Amino acid sequence: MTIDNKFLYLAIILSPLVSSIIVGFFGWLIGKKVSHSLAILGVLISTIGSYIVLYRVQFEGLYFNGILYNWLTVGSQSFSVGLLVDKLSSVMLAVVTSVSLMVHIYTIGYMAEEEGYQRFFSYISLFTFMMLMLVLSNNFVQLFFGWEGVGLVSYLLIGFYIKRESAIFANLKAFLINRIGDFGFLLGIGLILAYTGSLDYGVVFSHMSNFTHAIMPGTSWNLITVICLLLFMGAMGKSAQFPLHVWLPDSMEGPTPISALIHAATMVTAGIFMVARLSPIYNMSHTALAVIIYAGGINCLFLGVLGIVQNDIKRVVAYSTLSQLGYMAVALGCGAYSVAIFHLMTHAFFKGLLFLAAGSVIIAMHHEQDMRKMGGLGKYMPITYITMLIGSLALAGIPPFAGFFSKDMILESAELVHKLGLPGGGFAVFTVYTSVIVTAIYSFRLIFMTFHGEERFRHVDNHHGQDDHGHHAVEPEESPWVVTLPLILMAIPSALVGWFAASDFVSNKILSGSVANAGWFVTNMQEEIVPLKMVLEGFTHIPVYLALAGILIAWLFHKNPKWSDKLIKAIKPLYVILMRNYYMDDLYINLFAPIGRAFGRFLWTLGDMFLIDGLIVNGSAKIVDWYSKILRKLQSGYVNTYATFMILGIIILLTFCTRLIFA
Repeated sequence: MTIDNKFLYLAIILSPLVSSIIVGFFGWLIGKKVSHSLAILGVLISTIGSYIVLYRVQFEGLYFNGILYNWLTVGSQSFSVGLLVDKLSSVMLAVVTSVSLMVHIYTIGYMAEEEGYQRFFSYISLFTFMMLMLVLSNNFVQLFFGWEGVGLVSYLLIGFYIKRESAIFANLKAFLINRIGDFGFLLGIGLILAYTGSLDYGVVFSHMSNFTHAIMPGTSWNLITVICLLLFMGAMGKSAQFPLHVWLPDSMEGPTPISALIHAATMVTAGIFMVARLSPIYNMSHTALAVIIYAGGINCLFLGVLGIVQNDIKRVVAYSTLSQLGYMAVALGCGAYSVAIFHLMTHAFFKGLLFLAAGSVIIAMHHEQDMRKMGGLGKYMPITYITMLIGSLALAGIPPFAGFFSKDMILESAELVHKLGLPGGGFAVFTVYTSVIVTAIYSFRLIFMTFHGEERFRHVDNHHGQDDHGHHAVEPEESPWVVTLPLILMAIPSALVGWFAASDFVSNKILSGSVANAGWFVTNMQEEIVPLKMVLEGFTHIPVYLALAGILIAWLFHKNPKWSDKLIKAIKPLYVILMRNYYMDDLYINLFAPIGRAFGRFLWTLGDMFLIDGLIVNGSAKIVDWYSKILRKLQSGYVNTYATFMILGIIILLTFCTRLIFA
């Protein structure tokens, strides 16, 4: 590693951290303008450095895997801070910093009138630093540090509105659900350390082949499968996979910029990145891959359906995130790791765009988020409308937009797994194909309800000419340039990135050497990927017409509002189930939460009250008290008492000496 590369890597990682510390501690002193300028400068340095690294890695063959410094040594085990700069991490660096930069710029306009302006910039810069530490880690300790750091800062950001009870509930819910997943994640890391004696990726990968047929002691479970499933528990929490998905929709309580940052390219994709990074381990367990397929398929279809019944504009986009994370998980389960990362990249751009565009609409509507109170905004907000339309087309998988390329490859990978007769193949095909039409319905239902039709925002109730939130009827207008510029910049890759990256991702050029079987997909294909040919052939395949059918269905229901009422009446029980999110929240709140509280109370009673306070703290004090009371009797102050003990001591000493002499 050359000196310039070392400083480049450190600049990428530390710039957001430095700006976060300065803004966090001195933001009140330096003011809003200087604060956001420093925060943007920090992430801008990281973004420029990330693209330099991406260029050097992809075109000059740059690679680095080494230790920056040893943090802690326990016996023969060292815990270090190191970097792994390869093709996978370089792609993730570019994606994370690009989205983060757009969010930073966008925040200037969105949060301009909010309290805690400097605090918010400090948080999002710290969030970026934690994500960079996660992405660049070359060992499990640093991975876990970034993993937990991202979770901690997301807790602060989701609950940014500290006076809003719903936000406090949402951030606590996200924190607790992620702790469930992280518990399994930590157990998996512990098993890796126990059996390989190392936490360095390279060493672990080289040792794993020795445990191919190893069995967990006292069970009949395959060791590799147990490790993979425990690690995937962490991914289920971070990447909101069923059944640990319930925190993500509620995280909409945070400001819209953080919704874009969390749900686009950073926190929720950390689990996807982790499985891809650890692909040499996952390739050794078909059982674990099958579990990933089933979890992803449930997300993809059954959680995606929930987006159709939502009326909150941000929640529609949030449920689409759950569905798209399911697509990525299915690709991982199929062994098409490069395809999963490709969809992660395209999704980062178009989902970030959709969240930011939704925020632009919310600004124009005076923070109204109910789509039933919108309509006809297209002519008032042309930039927001066009960019959000591009994002929706990419989300629906319409060619030639970015989402088409990555989603089509996931569909094909599912077909290949099914054709090969591998576990979960049939379920994968069913869910990903059915999800195509579901995705198109909810994405264009949002477009039609928000930007087309009657201007419902002009309707006011009888409360003195005000709407339900106490606002007067609004006159919407386009958002300021600090909001629209990031929309335009995000719309460009949402439309074009698939053309430049599709063949490279799948032909093993981008991720070769970074993940096991990065070229698995292309080795099972009949011919090379050509983007233009792929677009033209797309119109001869079913998925494109499923997506178009979904758009048509959304348009027909928009033009005939009574159809929705009739359909709801016809499927009332199912509609209630969907509106209650399959009763998953009720299950957690009414069943698991009481069990958790009871278990916690038991641990508190046994561990804290009885063992720690009762035996260790108070028990030791009682022993000292009892012993001191006995000794106190020996210190009576009477001469006859002391003389008695002296005589007894002399007798005992003489007896002992006599036995020694005559022994």
